[in-house]
Amino acid sequence: MVSEETARRETAAEKVLPPGAAEPQHVRVHQTEGTGVDIDWKDGHHSHWSFRWLRDACPCAMCNEVREHEGRQPGEPKPPSASPLPMHKAPIQPYKVTRVGHYAIRFEWNDGHYSGIFSWDYLRRICQCEECIRSESEP
Repeated sequence: MVSEETARRETAAEKVLPPGAAEPQHVRVHQTEGTGVDIDWKDGHHSHWSFRWLRDACPCAMCNEVREHEGRQPGEPKPPSASPLPMHKAPIQPYKVTRVGHYAIRFEWNDGHYSGIFSWDYLRRICQCEECIRSESEP
């Protein structure tokens, strides 16, 4: 039996992207401001993700397994702790950002996680703009 998240990932992976859709023209990581990542794609599309959203969408095997077990989609935050005295957590932010060849970007997060490699293809497929969200919900 295939989980809903696995089925969604497989469907997104099968989606045919237009030429140039997964090729970034400009990549801006707003590390100092803490506001996230903006990518202008060669096909004219624009994408933006907050750092929190990207951390919750980490594509590494461990994060995928945890999300699938908890029934969460990429980018969907973990449920809040049931602790009566929640500890203060610094906003999630990368302390180091590295380009991986010509195909991806990798973040080393302030929560200690560093194993997710965000390929340009993956980032384009998880675009959160209104147009992409709308087309994803259409049959």
